[in-house]
Amino acid sequence: MESTKAHLNVRLDALFSLIHAFMYSIAQLKVGTAIQVEGHPYIVTSSQFSKQARGGGVMKTTVKSLLTGNSLPMTFQGNEKIEPAEITYTKAQFLYAQDEEYFFMDNQTYEQFSFKKDELGDKIYFLLDGMEVNIQRFEDNPINVQVPPKVNLKVIEAEPSTKGDTAQGRVTKAITLETGLVVQAPIFIEAGEMIRVNTETGEYSERV
Repeated sequence: MESTKAHLNVRLDALFSLIHAFMYSIAQLKVGTAIQVEGHPYIVTSSQFSKQARGGGVMKTTVKSLLTGNSLPMTFQGNEKIEPAEITYTKAQFLYAQDEEYFFMDNQTYEQFSFKKDELGDKIYFLLDGMEVNIQRFEDNPINVQVPPKVNLKVIEAEPSTKGDTAQGRVTKAITLETGLVVQAPIFIEAGEMIRVNTETGEYSERV
């Protein structure tokens, strides 16, 4: 009985050591590292390491929540261990929007899921029916949508241009795109044309 108990303790110690080995030290908290704090996934967006007088270290970070998009400061010290966040990515197709909700389908499993409008923020202006997007998952649950870096959108409304615009120093005008997004574009862009938009900045990139 004692032998069995001792063997079990050895196995548990080995298991705890293995789990501990997969934890991050504070020195490993580089920009882009995904971590989990109190069950909430974050990504490190800035980090600064400093030595303490007694020989310990302090890592001051700014992290961004992968659930809310909010940023906040976090400080880690000494031999503290931080749990990695299990972040994976899958491909999905945007299906449609209905009643402030946006529906998607996983390309491999055909699982359908949705996000609320306020969860997607400005990304709603870059979603077109049938578009393929990357889905960010935490513990296999969809938590975020990543749209392509640039998308092509149709101009549905454009301010009229006049011959004197350039002479007066006017080089851009407001245009409305098929998703409802309003951007500044060169004065030669007209309704019915296709333009390319940078989804990170929400700005006009070029005429297609």
